[in-house]
Amino acid sequence: MASLKAELLRKLRTIEGVEDRPSPVAGGTALFWRDQSFAHFHNDNELDLRLTKKVIKAQGLTHPEGSVHHANRAAGSAWIELRFHDAAAVDRICDLVRLAIAELPA
Repeated sequence: MASLKAELLRKLRTIEGVEDRPSPVAGGTALFWRDQSFAHFHNDNELDLRLTKKVIKAQGLTHPEGSVHHANRAAGSAWIELRFHDAAAVDRICDLVRLAIAELPA
């Protein structure tokens, strides 16, 4: 069975304009939409997504406890760490990625 990260990447590649590439900043894998970086993986079960403060609040998302990578991230940050451990979470992240893309400048 494919890893959840591989499954997430497979689904994200079906979104027009989304590409995964080596991360120029974080190492590992980053996501781009029309050459704009908007997310990167911290590991195989965590995506750091630039979603905007407005969308994060509207979706009721909160910064995860025990963050290793961004323990001191400001509450008003446009970025949110998203952990995924099952297929439902992968689908939810796909929906959030679509929201994040909608917030990017065209």
